[in-house]
Amino acid sequence: QVQLVESGGGSVQAGGSLRLSCAASGDTYNTDCMGWFRQAPGKGREGVAGIASRGGSTYYADSVKGRFTISRDNAKNTLNLQMNSLSPEDTAMYYCAADYSPWRDRVPVVRDFGYWGQGTQVTVSS
Repeated sequence: QVQLVESGGGSVQAGGSLRLSCAASGDTYNTDCMGWFRQAPGKGREGVAGIASRGGSTYYADSVKGRFTISRDNAKNTLNLQMNSLSPEDTAMYYCAADYSPWRDRVPVVRDFGYWGQGTQVTVSS
């Protein structure tokens, strides 16, 4: 079992930055992949970025590539998402996710993750 708690969301103007963090607890040692997802009102949950625990491979959705950076501190059991050059289109609830399944070298998809945080809201105004 893995417990995930996100923090760092908030409101920011377009062009600004936010840093999201996810504190993981429980059986985190065997989580091979972690990721960030987001869900805007009326839309489905989409993968934003993923990272492998071993080797540090990362993968980003095209919409955030070059603006967002995912990182993982295994010693502290934290997952981070640095978000720069934010736009109103980035407004959504952001979720941290983890799973024991092997890392897949592609944008994370919901069905591959069994553990989820409660989410943190990000609002970007124009």
